Amino acid sequence: MFRPSRLLVLVGLLLSPFSLAVAESPTVDFELDVQPIFTKFGCNAGACHGKQRGQNGFQLSLLAFDPDFDFDTLTKESRGRRLSQSQPEQSLLLLKPIGAVPHGGGKRLEPSGADFATLRNWVLAGTPRAIANAPKLERISVEPSDAVLGANSQKPLKVVAHYSNGTTREVTRLSQFQSNESAIAAVNDSGMISTNTITGESAVMARYMNMIAVCTVSMPLANEVSKETYEKLPRKNLIDEQVWQKLARLRLTPSEPAPDHTFLRRVFIDIIGRAPTADEAKQFLDDPSPNKREALVDHLLVQPDYAEHWANKWADLLRPNPYHVGIKSVLNYDAWIRDAFRKNKPYDQFVRELVSAKGGTWRNGSTNMFRDKRQPEELTTIVSQLFLGIRLECAKCHHHPFEKWAQDDFYSFAAYFSRIGRKGTGISAPISGSEEFIFTGGKDRPVTHPQTQKAMEPRPLFGNSPALPPETDPRDVLAAWITSRDNSFFAQVMVNRIWTDLMERGLVEPVDDLRASNPPSNGPLLEALAADFRDNGYDIKKLIRRITTSHVYGLSSVPNDRNTSDTRNYSRHYRQRLRGEVLLDSISQITGTTDTFAAAAPGTRAKELWTVRIESLFLDAFGRPDENQDPPCERTSEPTVVQVLHLMNSENLYSKVTTDNGVAAQLAKTELTPVAVVESLYLTIYSRRPTEAESKTAVALFEAEGAVRRQVIEDLMWALLNTPEFVFKD
Repeated sequence: MFRPSRLLVLVGLLLSPFSLAVAESPTVDFELDVQPIFTKFGCNAGACHGKQRGQNGFQLSLLAFDPDFDFDTLTKESRGRRLSQSQPEQSLLLLKPIGAVPHGGGKRLEPSGADFATLRNWVLAGTPRAIANAPKLERISVEPSDAVLGANSQKPLKVVAHYSNGTTREVTRLSQFQSNESAIAAVNDSGMISTNTITGESAVMARYMNMIAVCTVSMPLANEVSKETYEKLPRKNLIDEQVWQKLARLRLTPSEPAPDHTFLRRVFIDIIGRAPTADEAKQFLDDPSPNKREALVDHLLVQPDYAEHWANKWADLLRPNPYHVGIKSVLNYDAWIRDAFRKNKPYDQFVRELVSAKGGTWRNGSTNMFRDKRQPEELTTIVSQLFLGIRLECAKCHHHPFEKWAQDDFYSFAAYFSRIGRKGTGISAPISGSEEFIFTGGKDRPVTHPQTQKAMEPRPLFGNSPALPPETDPRDVLAAWITSRDNSFFAQVMVNRIWTDLMERGLVEPVDDLRASNPPSNGPLLEALAADFRDNGYDIKKLIRRITTSHVYGLSSVPNDRNTSDTRNYSRHYRQRLRGEVLLDSISQITGTTDTFAAAAPGTRAKELWTVRIESLFLDAFGRPDENQDPPCERTSEPTVVQVLHLMNSENLYSKVTTDNGVAAQLAKTELTPVAVVESLYLTIYSRRPTEAESKTAVALFEAEGAVRRQVIEDLMWALLNTPEFVFKD
């Protein structure tokens, strides 16, 4: 039995008044009243008793996702030391949080506070598991859900819980709050929002138990902007209207349109993954047509380079390590991806074929996702993240801390992959040389819930559960549900991915993390683009055209006095460091050279490589995925010192510039004047003509004493290739 020390006896005397009021204590429900206290004060957080093995021998489920486990832990473990039935006022559950006895987490509650009174009443009532006819928590709401605040302002939030019996209760005191942009709008533990002087928008999340609600807080720029300013802005398609509405809300004004040469280089790089040649630049710059930008987009979308460039992006997300699944398997997987983009296969068809793939890994490249990911749990993670933008990984072990997904959702989704059959020698890394066949109806290996050990039935994450006849491949049903027009996540995550590639900043960041607590910077725009994508038959080319022909896409990156601080609302274009393959292919084109890659045909360009295992110091320096990293692999566009040093010192790049068969050597042999040579270099590298000052400075190099024409051209080319104007997409 637990024997109280002299200190505990003293504490018992101090607390004795509540021991006389057992009969008058209000009824307390464990799930509705007690667990919210643990969550509010961090007792079941990952840094405390909610971590995998608990803290100091005491473990709670993370964020109260498993009430039964928590109740048993409190009432049955350690022979009742935490809850004393004979002397309830001496229970450690009461003494530790008020600091009456040593507690690693320090003092968490005040003895005179309402939260301590709730715990006390529950203990004195005999720690009931539940009260009769207790309602269930269905959702929470936050008031206000949308707020526009001035600089250095404050606004309190109110959180209301809604229960299954139609009742409500204010739970602000027991809620947790978090802002995704604290520099714009911070929030304290009591739900008080405080703005700073930075213009923008923030999403403030309120969490009560496993429910989440979000308040959108806008902090407009000071001083009014006339409505006429926004009404006069061009509206080429639905994108412009949605962006202008958001800018008007924040009193931001867009930058001027980008000059022709900037748009030219931007759209070439975005659509076909290379810079324009000098001839292509001159043709566009000298074209007087008012619709030449739209015509250029249409021209680029039918070029063969389009498929190779965009397939290379998707290869990052899907391609496994060849030393795990086999070289021939990866080669065929890559070929399947590229063939889909060459045919402009509708995106929903692409996903259906992939999720339900069957056949040999050497005959049907799409089957290699199931050769690489062999467990239902692995497939659940990649499929939900890639095609729904839902990161279910957290729900594998516990309730998702920032979403509604629970373990039941994860393992019910995983059950769709329980009937996959495989025939062949399987994986024998590092060679894995044999073909494997993927089929349906293999040995039934039910997916079981790790807590209850119950065999899970396939069930979608939301919506109605489609019928699943015994002879049907569950993956066919899953693929149909994922690509359904009623599934808003499917279109939205793809739209967000394409938008991020073209605009540098995603409407949702990270690009594949769509959830209530991570709202888009422009929700109406994301919804409108997703609807447009669906209505156009999930045609990726049409989506790219919609974005690249908008006025917003063609804006300059140069800020004005009313959008300098904007980094998420597209009042200007955001510069982006070129993708490694784009940079290398452009350098090779500019210098008139080709690259030689192992395990690739002569003349293969960087964007056509079928695996990141092919050696290239340049591509590694510029951020291609680690070959040992599991897909999906997202690229990072941040510049590094290594990249700068590589461009300045690489022997391979130096040889490209100075080769006898290169562009620099050929220019040196021509009869062109220095002025014409300089113009040719600027058109080739920057897609523009030099300014008068630039031309004068460059021509002076040719006229310097002892100058050698070829060396001057090589030096000038080398210098231009090492400038931000070349390395970044403006």
